[in-house]
Amino acid sequence: MSAAIDEESGIRHRQVTAVSSVVKAQDLPNLDYAATPDEETLFALGYKQEFKREFSLWTTFCVSFAVLGLLPSFASTLYYGMGYAGTAGMVWGWIVAMVFIQCVAMSMAELCSSMPTSGGLYYAAAVLAPEGWGPFAAWVTGWSNWIVQVTAAPSVDYAMAAMILALGSMANENYHIESYHVFLLSTLIMLIHGVISSMPTLWIARFNSVGTVINIIALIVVIIIIPADTTRRNPRFNPSSQVWGEITNMTSYPSGVAVLMSFISVIWTMSGYDSPFHLAEECSNANVAAPRAIVLTSGIGGVMGWFLQLVVAYTVVDINDVIGSELGQPWAAYCLQVLPYNTSVAVISLTVVCAFSMGQGCMVAASRVTYAYARDDCFPLSQYWKRVHPVTKTPVMAVWFNCVIGILLLLLIFAGDLAIGAIFSVGAIAAFVSFTIPIFIRVFFVGDKFRRGPWHLGRFSRPIGIAACSFVVLMVPILCLPQYTGSELNAQDMNYTCLVYGGPMLAIIIWWFVDAKKWFHGPKINVEHKMLGAKGNVVDGVNIGVAVEPVDSDNDAPVKDFI
Repeated sequence: MSAAIDEESGIRHRQVTAVSSVVKAQDLPNLDYAATPDEETLFALGYKQEFKREFSLWTTFCVSFAVLGLLPSFASTLYYGMGYAGTAGMVWGWIVAMVFIQCVAMSMAELCSSMPTSGGLYYAAAVLAPEGWGPFAAWVTGWSNWIVQVTAAPSVDYAMAAMILALGSMANENYHIESYHVFLLSTLIMLIHGVISSMPTLWIARFNSVGTVINIIALIVVIIIIPADTTRRNPRFNPSSQVWGEITNMTSYPSGVAVLMSFISVIWTMSGYDSPFHLAEECSNANVAAPRAIVLTSGIGGVMGWFLQLVVAYTVVDINDVIGSELGQPWAAYCLQVLPYNTSVAVISLTVVCAFSMGQGCMVAASRVTYAYARDDCFPLSQYWKRVHPVTKTPVMAVWFNCVIGILLLLLIFAGDLAIGAIFSVGAIAAFVSFTIPIFIRVFFVGDKFRRGPWHLGRFSRPIGIAACSFVVLMVPILCLPQYTGSELNAQDMNYTCLVYGGPMLAIIIWWFVDAKKWFHGPKINVEHKMLGAKGNVVDGVNIGVAVEPVDSDNDAPVKDFI
């Protein structure tokens, strides 16, 4: 690394390691200024740089890990993980599901390295689809991904509100939680998250950095404090033969299917690893940092989440009491069952703090997805939702568009627990569908013609992609199964995922064939570019030179960190 002085400006610069790019020189437009390598990559994909690139690998990882929110996600979906197949389903289910979820994450990271845009999977589906099918692939992928994004914040904030009110119920036995209490508190949290997500990019990055540190520390504290302070005696822990070998089947299906159904907990918990893809246009060194953040989020989240599963599986006393507690929140019921009262309050309070950070991360990621789709006129009134605020340089209108829709979704609270609970299973299945469409196209249609970026899977790309697609094909129908069948099934216990997800997606597909295909042509091109589609010419990732950054002459430190 060396420093040099610009003779005209008198500003001293320091040469730094080149930012990796998938772009060749002939792919670039003619510009009247020196573009950064990240800008050149984005130009080659067809878009102008509109956001400030103030996210690093660490802060990008922080947002995605905050969206993952292992502790609050686990707390929110404990009913499914424990309530379908018991402790054996929890520990074995997490391991098996995580192997395949990591395959999905790595295949997604490979796409992100090649096409680091806010549109993410939506853009990749359009570019990689067979000729003539790009707009339709983008349409289905985009809407499915938007559904999971727009349901994420309200589902997290609903679970957070339920935990806060459960704390109130624990403190005052005469307090009874009403539906409107949950709705009003959830709405307040949504509004707070909307305000934070409208702030400048650097503020949001710093907020999420703090939130992620708290998430990691809280998770480690909980993993340690539960076995250390458990009130269980004789035995202090469940025997391993029970934890690993006894499937408590609480469904009407064979035990194997019950274990597969319990995967919804893992899938929903781990569905936030796509966030770096959507933040790629705000990330420095995006086609390396963003895919790394995807894989790090999924890998670290998977390992730490499994440790939490083990702790709960070895300490739970009565599964039926946890699932059927009058508190209405299985995590709170579990804590009271195995911990002293004050410790229970502390653990639940930590979970609430982590849930707040998670909900805010979900709001940020969702706003970037909405902005990217509105930029291509996917939505009615897209001209409003795609506006970038001139001061904050963030998509403020998209933030509040999502916030209003999220609050409307929270009205499902008044329809009962299963109705509002459907947004969890909808989030899982919508995420899987949107994640897998471009991976499926890349594996089975594009093959070796794929223009890979600097981060790629090499010769393992195809087998990993096939494993990811196979897992999703298996799990989509499983996620739609109700817990009970036959005479045990009633309207209250019905799984409404098919209706809540399938209904809107069916309407969206009909909309496409009736009208949208006439005016929606896939991702828009803002500047001249050349991009690999179905026609060929493979281009591997390359370095395009040396980047320079100004140096503060007083302390010899870079003014802006590119890393």
